[in-house]
Amino acid sequence: MLAAALWAEVSAYIDAHADELDAAGRRLVVRNGYHQPREVMTAAGAVPVRAPRVNDQRIDEATGERKRFCSAILPAWSRKSPRVAEVLPPLYLHGLSTSDFAPALEQFLGSGAGLSASAITRLTAQWQEDAAAFNRRSLAKTDYVYCWVDGIHLKVRLEQDKVCLLVMIGVRADGRKELIALADGFRESTESWADLLRSCKRRGMTAPVLAVGHGALGFWAALREVFPETREQRCWFHVQANVLNALPKSAQPGAKAALAEIFNAEDRRHALDAVKTFAADYGAKWPKAVAKITDNIEVLLEFYSYPAEHWVHLRTTNPIESTFATVRLRQRVTKGPGSRAAGVAMAFKLIESAQQRWPAVNAPHLVALVRAGAQFHNGKLVERPEEKEADQQAA
Repeated sequence: MLAAALWAEVSAYIDAHADELDAAGRRLVVRNGYHQPREVMTAAGAVPVRAPRVNDQRIDEATGERKRFCSAILPAWSRKSPRVAEVLPPLYLHGLSTSDFAPALEQFLGSGAGLSASAITRLTAQWQEDAAAFNRRSLAKTDYVYCWVDGIHLKVRLEQDKVCLLVMIGVRADGRKELIALADGFRESTESWADLLRSCKRRGMTAPVLAVGHGALGFWAALREVFPETREQRCWFHVQANVLNALPKSAQPGAKAALAEIFNAEDRRHALDAVKTFAADYGAKWPKAVAKITDNIEVLLEFYSYPAEHWVHLRTTNPIESTFATVRLRQRVTKGPGSRAAGVAMAFKLIESAQQRWPAVNAPHLVALVRAGAQFHNGKLVERPEEKEADQQAA
């Protein structure tokens, strides 16, 4: 199957350039036998492969060098399929040393070829380069309408300090979720977040319409400095945890249900009524717990100003929490030396792999309307004032 796929890929490449000829009328792109055979590690075990070779005599006008055919199925010198490469970051985070990969995976794959300690070391170095390049890429052509932010603390193969990963995940105008930035910060400080946001802005990022995060972040002060027009929504998952921590255990079940009545209310008015009920029931005995809601009511209910289909996405930072849940589970048992850069690189590769499976937000077509400035009342699109007035006159 792999051989057939490689042959088809080469055939398509040659056919695409069949009309490019030299001065003598001969094709510039032709087959040229086969490369030397090599073993490639796949999820089904080690597979011997002899990839077809292409002779491409075209010249790149920009560089003056010969153009080269690069297989997307099996890159040059590759010894591992992408599926096998995906399992390496989780194993590294789990504490598997570089010298343990070959004997450990050989039991499952039948061979440890391409998984030597030196190969794994080179691979982790490449991951660090990939993470650095990701944070240097241009953001000018991508519009992020919503974004979730959080600071994730990990003790992943580090000798001393924990890594504080500053994570930004956004929703593009077409409704797809995508990692915006991942950086090593310092205790979620305002300056660390400001540096990250300034970097995004320098690389062409447009201010998101709405940012979602928990209240303790230094992110909010940084956001008001760099993107002051972006609206704020506090994460209900974190707020609920903070409120319950301020209550005795006997009162927590009832308070949890009362809080759910607020953020699951059918509209803002019903949510405000639920807030009054919560304050009346718990304010006399536990005013500090109630203040966590009443003092931040505007940024807690901001999501009601957006499409109802998006509320489930905007109430919490769940896209970040769910992505890092497995990372946290692994890092609890991880030991061994490492570096901060390695910790960031491992997390980056995990997110890069997980991102391919992220679903788009509900009603993705409404995201573009939010960016365009459309107004939503209780989750429904508001008619234009002139159209509404015309309808009233016609009635």
